[in-house]
Amino acid sequence: MATGPVEPFRVAEERSGHCAVVDGNCLYVWGGYVSIEENEVYLPNDELWIYDMDSGLWTMHLMEGELPTSMSGSCGASINGKLYIFGGFDDKGYSNRLYYVNLRTKPGTYRWKKVTDFKGQPPTPRDKLSCWVYKDRLIYFGGYGCRKHNELSDCFDVHDAFWEGQIFWGWHNDVHVFDATTQTWSQPAIRGGDPPQPRAAHTCAVLGNKGYIFGGRVLQTRMNDLHCLNLDTWMWSGRINISGEKPKDRSWHTLTPIGDDRLFLFGGLSSDDVPLSDGWIHNVTTNGWKQLTHLPKNRPRLWHTACLGKEGEVMVFGGSKDDLHFMDTGHCSDLLIFQTQPYSLLRLCLDCIGKNATVLKNQIPCLPPKLLQQVLKKITFWAAVNHRQGKKVEAERESQLNT
Repeated sequence: MATGPVEPFRVAEERSGHCAVVDGNCLYVWGGYVSIEENEVYLPNDELWIYDMDSGLWTMHLMEGELPTSMSGSCGASINGKLYIFGGFDDKGYSNRLYYVNLRTKPGTYRWKKVTDFKGQPPTPRDKLSCWVYKDRLIYFGGYGCRKHNELSDCFDVHDAFWEGQIFWGWHNDVHVFDATTQTWSQPAIRGGDPPQPRAAHTCAVLGNKGYIFGGRVLQTRMNDLHCLNLDTWMWSGRINISGEKPKDRSWHTLTPIGDDRLFLFGGLSSDDVPLSDGWIHNVTTNGWKQLTHLPKNRPRLWHTACLGKEGEVMVFGGSKDDLHFMDTGHCSDLLIFQTQPYSLLRLCLDCIGKNATVLKNQIPCLPPKLLQQVLKKITFWAAVNHRQGKKVEAERESQLNT
């Protein structure tokens, strides 16, 4: 059942530790948590927020079926129009359950399905893990979670233990595969190379048949190392040698593929607990990082999501602008869009018309029907942008007056 917007330019609620994927022309957001009066509150598990990239409008849809519990730190990924959610943390602890929902169904009929008829052994319960999608498979790496005494292994760094129940908490560097076609869990035999150190709050991205990992945290250490795993041969690269400058240590950041040989890194929390707003491009051919100098310095993000749009733009949603360990109040609801390549000529023309709709109001109705439909969506898009910018300026003015 779809819930139409009460206010036409509203946005998805602020949150951190959520899941987001892009399918078609839409960005889909689920889960996460916010802070209310110093309490962590998990967002409703039956709400799916959808952002239409053409119109710039958000809508919220109520979901049905076998609902996941409300969680943060779950790993979300999409295969062939299905959003899969694995792991996460809720009031009862860590999860190793897997759910999916078909995003290409009739709008307003989104139904969760819990995967129970699988073969093989799923990973142990954990959150803050990452995932590569390759050949209709979900390939999970790392995360923070719990294990029983008989489940301890070299792929697990112990952080703490509850001896009475023989339960251990810590960081992982194991690899698990879920084949969405055969509904089978497996652990591939790693055939060589040095694996990354166990970690959580790292980030993963796929280029070709290579799965890349950057940064993350283990114990009190945050890292800035880059590794890749060959997803065909299961060979680790070891720590990749970088030429020139490179990003500082961090966790809770994002890494997004933006071409055949480039990765876009944004945000996170540094080793000295500073929320970051820097962006970097890594070229896997030259093994070099290049820092972007035109990004705003006053909009840091950590534990956000980043998804690639249909024209090469990276869409960052939610996350926090504060260090979540010490001031867990800065959750965000705005959408940051980073243009990583020139837009098409058609996109530029549509934007120009949308921005100047008032001046061109007599000419717009004369456009061909198909083009007119695109123009009307772009007019709505820029009306939404202007409205939200106005609301932000108004809120900042009120905040200054109160101060």
